[in-house]
Amino acid sequence: MSYAYDDTNIFAMILRGDIPNATVTETDHSLAFRDINPQAPVHVLLIPKGAYVTIDDFAANASVEETADFWATFASIIESEGLAPGGFRVISNAGEHGLQEVPHFHLHILGGRSLGPILTG
Repeated sequence: MSYAYDDTNIFAMILRGDIPNATVTETDHSLAFRDINPQAPVHVLLIPKGAYVTIDDFAANASVEETADFWATFASIIESEGLAPGGFRVISNAGEHGLQEVPHFHLHILGGRSLGPILTG
């Protein structure tokens, strides 16, 4: 599948420094920051710095270094935010049917309370 990346999306603007963010952690290949409209006590967005549209785009096209960095960063967020003992939810919306709002691959990492059912309809 071909992915057309739109470098005017909000995450691309955050990566360029055009829009400020509440950084949780940053590495050579990843950036994690607090969601501006949190849906749980902990709501962190994790994005790769590369121009990947969806999770499957990232899985198919990211380098070994980008992939390893991303998942190591994910693990460090779970630890630093204290999410492992109580559990957490990870969401990645992809494409039109997945209701993806920002065309840049990202994970929503949520926790800090019981999150209820995943889907309700």
